[in-house]
Amino acid sequence: MVQRVPRKRECRGAALAAALGVLGFATALSSIANDNPPNHSLLPSPAYANHSSTSSSAKPGVDSGGNFAGKLPVTELIEDEGIRHALNRLGFGPRPGEIERVKQIGLERWIQAQLNPDSIDDSAANARLANLPVLQLSPAALLNEYPPDDVAAKRLGISLDEYRKRQQELAHPPQGAHAAPNTSPQEVPDELSEAKLLRAIYSERQLEEQLTNFWFNHFNVYAGKDLDRWLVMPFERDSIRPHVLGKFRDLLEATAKSPAMLFYLDNWLSADPESFDRIKHDPGRYRAGAGAPPLGGKRGINENYGRELMELHTLGVDGGYSQQDVIEVARCFTGWTIASPRQDPHFYFDDRIHDPGTKRVRGKKIHAGGIKDGEQILDMLAKDPHTAHHISLQLAQYFVSDAPPAALVDRMTKTFEKSGGDLRQVMRTMIYSPEFWSRAAAGAKVKTPFELVASTARALGADVDEALPLAGWSARIGEPLYQCLTPNGYSDMAAAWVSTGSLLNRLNFAIALASNRVRGAGVELAPLVGEGIGTDPKLALDRVLNLFLGGQISEATRAVLEKECTDPKVTGAKLDDPIREINLGVLSGLVLGAPEFQER
Repeated sequence: MVQRVPRKRECRGAALAAALGVLGFATALSSIANDNPPNHSLLPSPAYANHSSTSSSAKPGVDSGGNFAGKLPVTELIEDEGIRHALNRLGFGPRPGEIERVKQIGLERWIQAQLNPDSIDDSAANARLANLPVLQLSPAALLNEYPPDDVAAKRLGISLDEYRKRQQELAHPPQGAHAAPNTSPQEVPDELSEAKLLRAIYSERQLEEQLTNFWFNHFNVYAGKDLDRWLVMPFERDSIRPHVLGKFRDLLEATAKSPAMLFYLDNWLSADPESFDRIKHDPGRYRAGAGAPPLGGKRGINENYGRELMELHTLGVDGGYSQQDVIEVARCFTGWTIASPRQDPHFYFDDRIHDPGTKRVRGKKIHAGGIKDGEQILDMLAKDPHTAHHISLQLAQYFVSDAPPAALVDRMTKTFEKSGGDLRQVMRTMIYSPEFWSRAAAGAKVKTPFELVASTARALGADVDEALPLAGWSARIGEPLYQCLTPNGYSDMAAAWVSTGSLLNRLNFAIALASNRVRGAGVELAPLVGEGIGTDPKLALDRVLNLFLGGQISEATRAVLEKECTDPKVTGAKLDDPIREINLGVLSGLVLGAPEFQER
């Protein structure tokens, strides 16, 4: 069960956020969702962007004019802006000191490493995952060690009510007693949610984590659907993560054969309705193969996977297919099912219930026979120009802007087609485009709740030893992890996330985390802000703005923040009392709740 900080603190935080001008922030951020970017007077003037710096010539990746050397077409952003943009867009934002570290190794070298994540030592992040045992388990082991309540009760020879009562008692042991290991099925998605956040916060393979998030939503599976509670973790681990920079065709087949996808879209039940009569009249010919699942009751074709395969996974909604094509594709995937779904779930092709007839999809005859019918469909869809464009557009929308330039999408599409769906090459085309590094693209995306939670923890240098409360905040802001009901996954468009209520929760979260009021996460602000601020709120604000936003803030936001710097909750002083101490937690939370930090 996702746990949250005590309610009384949440109420206090909400009152504080409301008192600190969240509506002004909401207006500024809402303009992004309406394709009307805020007035970024915070950004340097064009003259400053082209300013020469004699010291920059000694920095890797920067020429004597202060522009990036190498192949990156960065001409509109100065060095710090470009690095911050890369860390925010290709990752989950900078951690303290990270901009300087990227300067030292060179931005292009950092990007090349991100495109080749196996070259990056990620042992520190992996060490933080060591306390999450579900991540290493097979589906069979997950079902065995975290069994459904009815199975666990039967093992113990007690009633279901008795078992649940016992579990409640074990979850709340007497004071001084150690809690028993948690074997609840909910532990599986809980640990997966923790791992998602810990990786986003601590992994050096930032692009791989962003791409894993993108592709999971592209091939979304709802973890709350019965068996998928146990299957979503291996789905992400085995079907998504290994292929995010590989060939799209491999990724497509891995998801098509995943028990999680088969169960979520009910393809595991899809069968040729005439197959049952064939089996009945000639059981010897249609004998079950080794390891075949029980035949089950008579049923028919399920169109769910065929529809989502074309509409969401490949061609796109305007990809030129008909309802009859959906039916024909569904016929091709009859027999793609799950063996031992409650004990050892794994993909199985059951030829007995496969439709053996000839199919015709978008004018093309499909009659390879057996499992090859479905594989031929995957081949055809992966190579289709509509798929190349659909995937390129979605990647550009995720990484560049909600409405990316058509010329960029076209170049990415050509790379997809020329490379046979090589996703690393498609990403390289996007990253090495002038559109990606344009001033219009910088800050053009709004962080989803998950990205906001991860980036805030990174910015604060938080030490997270329990990430479940952070997952609770992501849910509260609007994105419960792995809980999107619909096959299209969570949106990454600004309009889906920008509202006064969500911004209020974002601000509440930033203040709570910066003030050390989120369980399992510790923050030390004083070493980050530095010494010498004394009781000067304006100096403290300048330091915090520089720390979290590189000093880039709009005049409107600065005016709100400067006004609130004199608030007793920041200064610790009332009326004409002398300022005792600047509350860095509240001040940092306000800056992290500002519209500029909500932008990727």
